[in-house]
Amino acid sequence: MLSESRDQDSVTTMKSITILGSTGSIGGSTIELLRDEPGRFRVRALVAGRRAGLLAEQAIALRAELAVICDPAGYGELKEKLAGTGIEAACGQDAAEQAAGERVDWTMAAITGAAGLPATLAAIKAGGAIALANKEALVCAGDVMLRAVAQAGATLLPVDSEHNAIFQALADGNRAQLEKIILTASGGPFRTFSREQMKSATPEMALRHPIWSMGAKITIDSATLFNKALEVIEAARLFGLDESEIEVLVHPQSVVHGMVCYKDGSVLAQLGAPDMRIPIAHTLAWPQRLATAAPRLNLAQVGRLEFEAPDEVRFPALRLAREALRAGGAASAILSAANEVAVDFFLEKKIGFIDIFSLVSDVMDTLGSPTADDLPSIMEHDASARRVAGEFAGKLAA
Repeated sequence: MLSESRDQDSVTTMKSITILGSTGSIGGSTIELLRDEPGRFRVRALVAGRRAGLLAEQAIALRAELAVICDPAGYGELKEKLAGTGIEAACGQDAAEQAAGERVDWTMAAITGAAGLPATLAAIKAGGAIALANKEALVCAGDVMLRAVAQAGATLLPVDSEHNAIFQALADGNRAQLEKIILTASGGPFRTFSREQMKSATPEMALRHPIWSMGAKITIDSATLFNKALEVIEAARLFGLDESEIEVLVHPQSVVHGMVCYKDGSVLAQLGAPDMRIPIAHTLAWPQRLATAAPRLNLAQVGRLEFEAPDEVRFPALRLAREALRAGGAASAILSAANEVAVDFFLEKKIGFIDIFSLVSDVMDTLGSPTADDLPSIMEHDASARRVAGEFAGKLAA
């Protein structure tokens, strides 16, 4: 469950900030918000994977105290670009975890994939508010992460637009009266495609999302609905729900991001333009509000809002996610790891679009739901899933 703590600084008081994954799309949007509010935030650390040049630019622009590049190959460039600025440079996974583990008021956890788990856990253990944009933290290691939240007295603030919408709609704290929640999905670029058409879908086609601008991996996940599948698992962990209490509706306009249905028949929805600066700003200022330059929603211009049930025959990702939730153990971590491998092979044009579904399903069937009580065991099962997925993908590509 989300922490109920509301002991947060007002946005008018300077907050100390760390961004994990600063050069990704979520990190970039966070940087944009911080640059619009000079003097209101103190940036302790920026952590990135490989883009040393961009990381240096961000650190200089925000006057960060520390910049960490995870890939040692970029350390030389980072040091060169930061020379004379007074900004400390560091490299490697250990340095990233150390930076994440320093207590700050607010941490953006936006390193994608299982690679972000150690740093995210380090940030949680340090306490403070954690703006969670790394789905895998709760999908793969939900029990571990939530135990750490409780022990550290940390506060999890969801950044995904759908979970942030649910968080806002639950603002009255009347969780006991909830009947179900509804997560919305745009449906991606292949919403109206037949299965035969999907067989010939290319990475270039899948990367043309009709609404959102996102990184490659999450854009492919949106096309397969694995993004929504992971969000179902994440919502179950965040809000303490059974998978039967989580509904998914396809909503092509991406205006309604989430709904909470109460036992009296009331439905509370959060609406907004499809712009990630909105949920990021909500977590950055929580429990206050922060002005953004995001476009304002014009319902008259939108004209109509459409909703439809997802087709789990053409898009079986949601069914696989529910199976993983029911199975427990490391099943969700295995699903997530297999999907990451499948997406990589698809982007490299080694397997077809619909092969992603069969590959994930086969890996889940092969590995089952082994016990996973700590991060090392989760990472072990993650590695096994990647190995098996790679073997299956190799056979498909042959």
